[in-house]
Amino acid sequence: MKAIAIIYATREGHTRRVAEHIAATLIAHGLSPELYDLGADPDPVTIHRFAGIVLAASVHFGRHEAEMVDFVKSHRAELEDMPCAFISVSNAKAAAERTGTTERQHAQFAAEVESTIARFFKETGWHPRWTMPVAGALVYTKYNVLVRFVMKQIAKRTGAGTDTSRDYVYTDWAGLDRFVEDFAAAMPVAAR
Repeated sequence: MKAIAIIYATREGHTRRVAEHIAATLIAHGLSPELYDLGADPDPVTIHRFAGIVLAASVHFGRHEAEMVDFVKSHRAELEDMPCAFISVSNAKAAAERTGTTERQHAQFAAEVESTIARFFKETGWHPRWTMPVAGALVYTKYNVLVRFVMKQIAKRTGAGTDTSRDYVYTDWAGLDRFVEDFAAAMPVAAR
């Protein structure tokens, strides 16, 4: 059985949680995932040995992690020849999903999510078959003083949590499960 690679890039660690959740979902569907952190090893795998790949990257200030951009640029041709999914983890997605926002605010945040993903695809030249934006987290307890201040100001503007003594997770785990289940169903027989 060929494994499914889950390759992620994270700054504060929430995208690692997303990657681990994806792995658990794949295991529940009879697949064998292998996790790789691009922050620890910028080129960790030989891609062709996998049946499929899930890439997950966090977004900070409108840009995906540089490690993921570099990885995709380096392996674009290989990625295009196999089943691949891309997960974009951002607080803009959380803002787009938040209830209590006006239609205008919702449209603005949704456009920001789409623009960020489009920029990633344009920068890398890669267009996977499966793409999902995922709401991220505010991890105030892991931010330095400056980032905590900036993130609190952004949170005020978007209606997110502003108590900096705790973290806020906005990820729709059930929605992520449905996406991963669709991806798992499309895996070739070699992955089972």
